[in-house]
Amino acid sequence: METMGRFAPSPSGRIHLGNILCCLLAWLSARQKGGRVILRIEDLDTARCPARYGEQMCRDIHWLGLDWDEGPGVGGPSGPYEQSRRTGLYQAALERLEAQGLVYPCFCTRAELHAASAPHREDGQVIYPGTCRRLSPEEAAERARRTGRPPALRLRVPEEEITFTDGHMGTYGEDLPRDCGDFLLRRSDGMFAYQLAVVVDDAAMGVTEVVRGADLLASTPRQLLLYRLLGLQPPAFYHFPLLLDSRGRRLSKRNADAGLDTLGQRYTAPEILGKLAFLAGFHPSAEPRTGEELLAEFDWDKVPRTDIRIPEGLF
Repeated sequence: METMGRFAPSPSGRIHLGNILCCLLAWLSARQKGGRVILRIEDLDTARCPARYGEQMCRDIHWLGLDWDEGPGVGGPSGPYEQSRRTGLYQAALERLEAQGLVYPCFCTRAELHAASAPHREDGQVIYPGTCRRLSPEEAAERARRTGRPPALRLRVPEEEITFTDGHMGTYGEDLPRDCGDFLLRRSDGMFAYQLAVVVDDAAMGVTEVVRGADLLASTPRQLLLYRLLGLQPPAFYHFPLLLDSRGRRLSKRNADAGLDTLGQRYTAPEILGKLAFLAGFHPSAEPRTGEELLAEFDWDKVPRTDIRIPEGLF
């Protein structure tokens, strides 16, 4: 089977070094196998991800020299390639889960969950305690009348541990009720959740390999459950460590000096890619390299498995 990789950035701001590393690793991993690459714009939250941000992100990735075979500006058989235009597919998947009796309305607000004694994960996410799981239809209708707002929709998770072997990080598993609880499929404002959208899209687009940051490793058991419930074939997963600044803080779009609007004025694209490949362990120096030049050097076994701190002065 031909490898189909993808990069799927969320355009809530200008692309930064962490995003660029993800694109680079996904591109190299697929291209080294002779595979194809999809670019998908994950703009479900249209208020935070206006169309102009997605267009800028496409220009940025093109400037870096990382091409794609399907996606915005190229087209392809699996379009549209913006999640904001694919909500009908997510609704159809939701209805399939509802037909299995696995979906229920939830009236809990985020503030209520954080204020309650519900357990929290290490990353701060609430492990849903099942507050609304056993509401009868009559109780749900009364709760909807009293709150005056539409409910969110959650998936009933089974009493099960889901374990998989990540292509880079090795074996990882979660006991679903204990480690995450019933998770969201659609928010109360009608926005579909990341877990559902990404599963539907990767399956519909024929993605065979997902490369993404280790912050999403914990999402994978939930997504594997959705693949199974929807009768879809899951891809192989490769999670890589996060980039940290010189003080050990995780990079974000708020790190102005790590954004391409600043970096692009100071460095060429090969200079940026060469430095990132050096940090990722498969390029022996920080000398400039294009994506094509890095293909022969790329090796997952050389990529670290713990977070990568950017040395002072490298960028």
